[in-house]
Amino acid sequence: MKQITMATGQKLMRAIRVFEFGGPEVLKLQSDVVVPAPQSHQVLIKVHACGVNPVETYIRSGTYSRKPALPYTPGSDVAGIIESVGDGVSAFKKGDRVFCFSTVSGGYAEFALSADNTTYPLPETLDFRQGAALGIPYFTACRALFHSARARAGESVLVHGASGGVGLATCQIARAHGLKVLGTAGSEEGKKLVLQNGAHEVFNHKEANYIDKIKTSAGDKGVDVIIEMLANKNLSNDLKLLSCGGRVIVVGCRGSIEINPRDTMAKETSIIGVSLFSSTKEEFQQFAGILQAGIEKGWVKPVIGSEYPLEKAAQAHEDIIHSSGKMGKMILLL
Repeated sequence: MKQITMATGQKLMRAIRVFEFGGPEVLKLQSDVVVPAPQSHQVLIKVHACGVNPVETYIRSGTYSRKPALPYTPGSDVAGIIESVGDGVSAFKKGDRVFCFSTVSGGYAEFALSADNTTYPLPETLDFRQGAALGIPYFTACRALFHSARARAGESVLVHGASGGVGLATCQIARAHGLKVLGTAGSEEGKKLVLQNGAHEVFNHKEANYIDKIKTSAGDKGVDVIIEMLANKNLSNDLKLLSCGGRVIVVGCRGSIEINPRDTMAKETSIIGVSLFSSTKEEFQQFAGILQAGIEKGWVKPVIGSEYPLEKAAQAHEDIIHSSGKMGKMILLL
């Protein structure tokens, strides 16, 4: 698409803008948004693909703990090519293929600013869609497994809701680090996908007796770690599946649930929440190191699900919440 330039010489771009919190309909496509200029230690990325994450729907609705100042452009996981760099940037130059997990200006746009320390080289082995699937899903999976759960080789992990972006990332990372990986999915197709991405065993969470099947598989010991994508539905059952000293890591939750705290007592189990952006700079560097090793060795393989053009961002937000049996990572293509 030809770049539009204002009479003042400022370049314009297409971007999604949010002027008020609310439903998916508040995502407005505008074609006269000024392309931002990179400041010190920032890069400007020509966006080829942007990941869509459930957290972006919570932020948009105004119900999340983080509320951006209005108006804003959603999106944090982008992949593309460096257009320009700000002062003090030495690691990147114009033309480099990159991905990032935290934009400064918003990723649902033709261009996005990112800090140089949240931007990483995108190897030729991954395309831009896969690059846009790396950010939040893979960094969250790393934080959940290694920081929150302190998972170790030889332990067992149940990925409760394994066929989405974070779930598949968790399966790949856990398998590569020597854990026994159990997963759940909501369809036969989803189960197959989870098995192909590192799970040793997979269960259909739409079957009435699937919890009993997991108990049988885990044996008397129980499961050491549960990575939980829908705690408001599963937390009570999770507590009954854990081993002594087992821990449930809450990655996703869409409401409240009643649990019996007694279920944590006999086996001294824990419930631990995950917030990716509570990570320190050093922790992000650690997670990036794990992922870069995985990309080199070939076990980091983002699976792409639904793809949407930028103008269908509202539909993407509708679908990521209401489509059951999600498979792979949802992407906006620019």
